[in-house]
Amino acid sequence: QVQLVESGGGAVQAGGSLRLSCAASGRTFIFSNYAMAWFRQAPGKEREFVAGISGSGGGTNYADAKGRFTISRDNSKNTVYLQKNSLKPEDTAVYYCNARFQYDYWGQGTQVTVSS
Repeated sequence: QVQLVESGGGAVQAGGSLRLSCAASGRTFIFSNYAMAWFRQAPGKEREFVAGISGSGGGTNYADAKGRFTISRDNSKNTVYLQKNSLKPEDTAVYYCNARFQYDYWGQGTQVTVSS
């Protein structure tokens, strides 16, 4: 079993920045075995992929190629991050952390609200 706890969400004005964190833990849990990702779900919409990173951190992929978001991880801290810059009102959503290794695990989500 893997537990994921997101933090760093909040309210910010358009053009601002936020850094989300997701701390992972679990019995016999080896963080570097897990590919990690961030998803988001806006009101009335389906959950969508935002960014992903490989277990070693050497590979990343993004839903948006415009480079406003950066995913990273610190395997010594069992933590994955999502740096979000140039935020837009349409980035308003609940952001979820995902861990994948044989199974999918999800955090409880953290709310990000961007005002214009």
